[in-house]
Amino acid sequence: MNFIYISPNFPDNHWLFCRRLQENGVNVLGIGDCPYDNLSWELRSSLREYYWVPSLEDYREVYQAVAFFIHKYGRIDYLESNNEYWLEQDAALREDYNIASGFRPADMPAIKRKSRMKEGYARAGIPTALYHLVEDKAGCEAFIRQVGYPVIVKPDNGVGANNTYKLRDPAELEDFFTRKDGTQYIMEEFIDGSIVSYDAIVNSRGEPIYEAGNLTVGSIMDAVNERRSCRLLIRDQLPQQLRDMGRAALRAFDVKKRMVHFEFFQLSRDQRIGRAGDFAGLEVNMRPCGGILPTMMNYAHSTDVYQIWADMIVFDRSEKTVGGRQFCGLAGRRRGRRYRRSVEEILRKYGDHVVEFGPVDEAIATDMGDYCFLACFAGMEELNAFFDDALEEI
Repeated sequence: MNFIYISPNFPDNHWLFCRRLQENGVNVLGIGDCPYDNLSWELRSSLREYYWVPSLEDYREVYQAVAFFIHKYGRIDYLESNNEYWLEQDAALREDYNIASGFRPADMPAIKRKSRMKEGYARAGIPTALYHLVEDKAGCEAFIRQVGYPVIVKPDNGVGANNTYKLRDPAELEDFFTRKDGTQYIMEEFIDGSIVSYDAIVNSRGEPIYEAGNLTVGSIMDAVNERRSCRLLIRDQLPQQLRDMGRAALRAFDVKKRMVHFEFFQLSRDQRIGRAGDFAGLEVNMRPCGGILPTMMNYAHSTDVYQIWADMIVFDRSEKTVGGRQFCGLAGRRRGRRYRRSVEEILRKYGDHVVEFGPVDEAIATDMGDYCFLACFAGMEELNAFFDDALEEI
């Protein structure tokens, strides 16, 4: 089996996807814009060959790289980046080279545009926020008369919480239009709730062979826009309602042979969309959750999701066990903020509970903080105490 992995060096934990494929007998071929000598030795040893391109943004260069690998190794069975930013390019390459696995360009609007994602959630019977595609201020004002302030605006085709804003009054609406560029934005009614996720590795029949979920403590939008400290965690168990909704969404979006990250609101109070504690659809991401979160799943569930994913690719099933379950939390600190306790104090106090710590890659630090601790606990009370200690500011 020939598998082309696009940008295998980013995020830096993605070498594990390549290594597990290699261990399953796959011929793993990498294409990226990082010079070969700058790749980690773990990644270099996981690839049969690596093709460097000056820029992954240049489709012609990536297209030629795929052609080179086809000429040298024959038919390509899979092409994947597992990265939101490259999903559309992945699809175009599959179309141009008739690579059977994965999405094609015609599939992209339904899984990349937030307005279209709502249609998929509707097919699954999952409620979502009311929305309006932004064209002019008058149209937005009419929508706001319907739903009231505050409202959320964000790119209809965007990644993460970048360029996402809460508009609280007419002055902030005016300011948004003053700064707005040519990007297509979507405006949504404000939903008061926490952002949670349903994560799954899905086989060729659309069946999840592994399921997990994370929870963002506080607003990720505020954490990004105001550079607040970040608190997020992998749950020990999925709530049954969230599991059922996640599986319904898998069917509605016809997901097969992928690892996915579906986002939901858990409502903080009774609202138009549901009662306190209920779940509502936010958006879908047809790739693994970002950054170090897959590794956090390993810690939380005593497993290896990289292996489960590679087993799904090669065998369409996995015998990898999922062991004892606990919470794994990420406490992300920001540069420029003063924290009461030093790194050394946190490590002394929490000892073996801290499983990893260190700086975060600049490309994902916007969402997760510039320096993070990962720590595991049996219960939420202990985890919350850790968050408080790790992130208390002076």
